[in-house]
Amino acid sequence: MPPIAPKEVTTKTCGLHAARLNLADYAANFADAHPRLTHAQAMIESERCYYCYDAPCTAACPTGIDIPTFIQRIAQENNRGAAKTILEANPLGGMCARVCPTEVLCEQACVRNSNEEKPVEIGALQRYATDMYFANPGQPLFTRAPSSGFRVAVVGAGPAGLACAHTLARNGHSVELLEANDKLGGLNEYGLATYKTAGNFAQQEIAWLLSIGGITAHCNQQLGRDFSLEQLLENHDAVFLALGLQGVNALGTSAPDIPGIANAVDFIAELRQADDPAKVPVGRRVVVIGGGMTAVDAAVQARLLGAEEVTIAYRRGAQAMSASTVEQEWALTHGVNIRHWASPKEILSDSGQLAGVRFAGTAMQQGHLVETGEDFVLQADMLLKAIGQNFIKEPVGAQIALQDGRIRTDEDGHTSHPRVWAGGDCRAGGRDLTVEAVEHGKRAALSINNALRNRA
Repeated sequence: MPPIAPKEVTTKTCGLHAARLNLADYAANFADAHPRLTHAQAMIESERCYYCYDAPCTAACPTGIDIPTFIQRIAQENNRGAAKTILEANPLGGMCARVCPTEVLCEQACVRNSNEEKPVEIGALQRYATDMYFANPGQPLFTRAPSSGFRVAVVGAGPAGLACAHTLARNGHSVELLEANDKLGGLNEYGLATYKTAGNFAQQEIAWLLSIGGITAHCNQQLGRDFSLEQLLENHDAVFLALGLQGVNALGTSAPDIPGIANAVDFIAELRQADDPAKVPVGRRVVVIGGGMTAVDAAVQARLLGAEEVTIAYRRGAQAMSASTVEQEWALTHGVNIRHWASPKEILSDSGQLAGVRFAGTAMQQGHLVETGEDFVLQADMLLKAIGQNFIKEPVGAQIALQDGRIRTDEDGHTSHPRVWAGGDCRAGGRDLTVEAVEHGKRAALSINNALRNRA
């Protein structure tokens, strides 16, 4: 599509406009939100680590990265060694350094908190090490084991699928990686705020991950549409399902068929795939319904696109929001309003255009969320729904048991089918974290490897 002049992309009929800002502002707004540490900063920060023997930070990391070891190697200016320690435990350690909520995981467990009330900046150091490595990778860090002769299908190329594929390939298995979208990466490519993963880093990391060899990737291949689970089992020795959550939860109130209403995940994906953020339309008054990281990402990016007023509305209090305190503060510092104790009741329209949302006030009474009888209206010409997603079970069929609406597995990701494993957001009991999805994929791959070797 050829470039469009700002005046031509204005959608006057529904209040959505592109190019609300001066074009020079977009580069600044969507640059890397937290640039990599400088060499001097990394040296100073690495020296703050106590290098604990029984490190609580490592225990708090879902992928079990040996944090004291990689930080010590940074202090020794051995960045390649630091990166190897990270990527051995977490093959997507570069992306996790950017998006992992370290403030509630490893950094929360840091013993520096009790002495200085300021942990070692583990996430920033992890990014420093991996970025330095990817800038000049040199010889491969890892090599494949001799070919096992086994073939494994991995369905879904998000964090769980990529980690599983890489670990299987390292163990000598042949992997067929099947992805429904145009690009590999899953949420790393389509679902994260642009300012968190600037510079096409997601694809750079994937290119490194695939360089291990033994992985054949196919895009635009969807389970239930282009192939079935039965077909995969006929042609492969094992299958790993990393399907993510494809459905979107209902808003709880009817939504008229009018412009300006969208799912927050679709808005984020559109912005991530745009070659120029100035071409992405946004409303003047934007309401985002939800309380998670997706809601924060959508709201902040709406502000960065030029929305004058953005409000996150959440039906409970601040402590109940799944977005961390750091994420909530990030939204507030970017001019986003957060309205707690608000449940959507009615979407308002005027002459076929979105006009606002009526909310009911809520409160907790005897452990139950109830409406208080008060209501209020937020004016809006754009409404983004970030109320969570759900698993679509039909493609996997009846032979895979579910639990709480997702795939039931054991701790290693083994499903009710003897040759099928699952991980990531589609797996029951997870926390919907990128780093946890990586661990799901890694552990399932090791379980698959053991099962195949025992079978042989």
